[in-house]
Amino acid sequence: MPLALGVFFIFYSYFRFSKEQREELLGNISQIPFEWVVLMLAGGLLSHLSRAYRWKMLIQPLGYNLRFSTAFMAVMAGYLVNLGIPRSGEVLRGATAASYDNIPFEKAFGTIIAERAIDVLIVLIIVSLAILLHTQELYLFFDQYHINPWFSLLGMIFLVFLAIGFLIFIKRSKLPIFVRIKKFASGTLQGIKSILHLKKPGLFILHTFFIWGMYILMFYLLKFAFPEMQNLGFSTMLAAFVVGSFSVSITNGGIGIYPIAVGATLALFGISKETGEAFGWVDWGLQTFLSVLLGGLSLLLLPILNRKQKKTISKQTDLKS
Repeated sequence: MPLALGVFFIFYSYFRFSKEQREELLGNISQIPFEWVVLMLAGGLLSHLSRAYRWKMLIQPLGYNLRFSTAFMAVMAGYLVNLGIPRSGEVLRGATAASYDNIPFEKAFGTIIAERAIDVLIVLIIVSLAILLHTQELYLFFDQYHINPWFSLLGMIFLVFLAIGFLIFIKRSKLPIFVRIKKFASGTLQGIKSILHLKKPGLFILHTFFIWGMYILMFYLLKFAFPEMQNLGFSTMLAAFVVGSFSVSITNGGIGIYPIAVGATLALFGISKETGEAFGWVDWGLQTFLSVLLGGLSLLLLPILNRKQKKTISKQTDLKS
């Protein structure tokens, strides 16, 4: 359903413009300097690498070694799968860690829940800052499109606590129906609690701010590739970033809706829809291209690289014996 909605928004975004407006929209996209494309892809890659290392740090307190290569490819494969089935990427990440680095799935999945809880907290801070800086404009936009950001954030926080509460209930329950999954619940809770036993908490916090800092920085810097947007301030771009972030949850990876939401926000600050939506399409397109490229390569290389490693380990074992 979200994917079908995204396809609808793509057609809606394109055909609601006149022929002249469509030509201007496509012209704005095609005139992006190549160096900006490289810069955006580089920034996205750095944030993904940082996210992989942060996840590796969460696994360490559990007594397991998640190889950085496995962590990175699992993260990218997860992003790719999320474009088809929302939130399925988290399950794939846990399964990848279990399959290739012998980390119990439930514990790996628990660390992903902890990671998502931290990200929700960062989003809450960013949204609060954006609303503080542009209260009138953002509330006007949210009211026009019937969006309640606080409800969405509270919903995410509620789901996190609901999942944790359900796992605690299962762990303590003596009902026969829950006995079989008690081991899974216990392992998942251990994964969640790993955040309380980090060996380098300062480095974990640094990576968290780096990840989100890169997201915002790349979004802000891209404005310089559009002459009409070069005079926009940081707070204005932050407001557009917040609205775009919320739109990602409406369809698979924000397909279709992301450029419309970003363009509509920028229109509140005097940017034409043709330029605003072109900006949204470029930002969304480049990051999605990176996810598809690296995610596809990860799905292809994971079994190949791990097969070679198993053969190497087997040979080393034979030589020792």
